[in-house]
Amino acid sequence: MKRPPRVLKFTDTLGDVNGVSRFIRNIASLALEQGRALSVITSTNFEVPRQPNIVNVPPLAATRMPKYENLELVLPNAPRMLDAAKRFAPDVIHVSTPGGVGLVGLLAARRLRVPLVGVYHTDFPAYVERLFRDDSMAFFCRGAMRRFYAGFAAIFTRSEDYAANLRGLGLPGERLLRLRPGIRIDDFHPRFRATPPPCLTYPRVRVLSVGRVSVEKNLHLLTRVWPEADARLKAMGVDAELVVVGDGPYRAQMEEELAGSRVRFMGFRHGDELSRIYAACDLFAFPSTTDTLGQVVMEGQASGLPVVVSDEGGPREIVDDGSTGFVIPVRETRRWIDAIVRLASDFRLRRQMGEAAHRKMQAYSIAGSFEHYWSVHEEVAARHAARDRGSGMVTRDR
Repeated sequence: MKRPPRVLKFTDTLGDVNGVSRFIRNIASLALEQGRALSVITSTNFEVPRQPNIVNVPPLAATRMPKYENLELVLPNAPRMLDAAKRFAPDVIHVSTPGGVGLVGLLAARRLRVPLVGVYHTDFPAYVERLFRDDSMAFFCRGAMRRFYAGFAAIFTRSEDYAANLRGLGLPGERLLRLRPGIRIDDFHPRFRATPPPCLTYPRVRVLSVGRVSVEKNLHLLTRVWPEADARLKAMGVDAELVVVGDGPYRAQMEEELAGSRVRFMGFRHGDELSRIYAACDLFAFPSTTDTLGQVVMEGQASGLPVVVSDEGGPREIVDDGSTGFVIPVRETRRWIDAIVRLASDFRLRRQMGEAAHRKMQAYSIAGSFEHYWSVHEEVAARHAARDRGSGMVTRDR
C-alpha cells in the first residue's frame, strides 16, 4: 500500500483482569507511541483506559457471565459501533474475541468490504467442557468457532499446540499464524525484589499462582498437590507458603480444601504491586491445560522465577524443561509434588533456573510481538488492495 494501514480492533474483553486484556492494552499504547493507526473498540461497563485510540460504546444490556461472576456478557449497541467503524474507515478489521462485540466486527467488515484478521486467544470449547461438563455444549461450541473464523484472511494462534486445535476445527492451515509472544519485560523483572509488598516481607519460600481462580485452570491439581508438598517441606524445616493471586468461582472451594496448609489468597493485584509480588516469590506453578499461551508464565519467568507447567496447552512451548522450569504430565501428581518440593528446598537450583528464565524472556518483548502483529495486518491490507485494483474497484486513498 502507498500508506500505512488503518486497523480497527473489536474486543469483548478490555476492562477484565486477564492476559488478553493486558495484551490489548499494551498494543494500543504502543500504537499511540509509534503513531500507528490502530483503534480499539469495545462495549463494557468495566473501566477501560482513557486514551484516544480506545472507544468504549456503552452496552444496551449486560449481565454477569454464568460461572464467572466477575466477567460480563453484554448486548452491544451495534448501530453506534458500526457508525464508529465507518468514521474510522479501516483497511483491516481485527476481531479479538468471538463474542457479541466480535460479531459486530464481522458485520462491520462485511459492510465496509475490508478483510478480517483475528486471534484465537481462548480455547472456548475446552472451557465450556470443563465448566459445564457437557459434551453436547462443547460440540456446539466447536461448531460455532468454526463458523465464526471461517471468513478470516489470517488467524493468529498463541502457540503451535492451538494451531493444531484450529486445524482440527476444519480451518485452513495456510491462514494460521503463530503470533510472536510478548510481554512488557521491563514491568516484570527481578529488580522488584528490592521493594516487596509489606505482606510478603517475612523471609520464606513462596510458591506463586497467578490467574483466574476457576476450575478450567486446572487448579484442583494444585489443590491436591500442595498439602503434601507443604507437609514434606515442613518436615524438612523449609518455611514455605503457597501464594494465590487472582479471584474467581473456585476460590471459596479452594480455600476450604487448602485449610490447614500454609497458603495466602491475595485476590486481584495490578500494576506495580503485581510486579513486586512476582519478584517477591520464588517459583511459579501453573497447572492449566487449556491456556493458549499463558502470559502469566512469561511474566513469572521474566521476574526470575523457575516455573512448573503441564505438558498440555500453550505454556509448555515457552518453558525450557530442565532449564527454566519443569514441564510435567498433568496426570502425574507425584512428579508435581516432587518438582515443587525440589525447587522450594534448593536455593541454588531456584537461582540457576530463575536466572535462565529471566534471560530467556528478554527475547519476548511486547514491542517485538507488536511488530509481528502489525506486519501481518499490513500484508493482509496490501493483498486486499491489490485484489481491488485487479478487479477494477475504486478504492479510497485516505
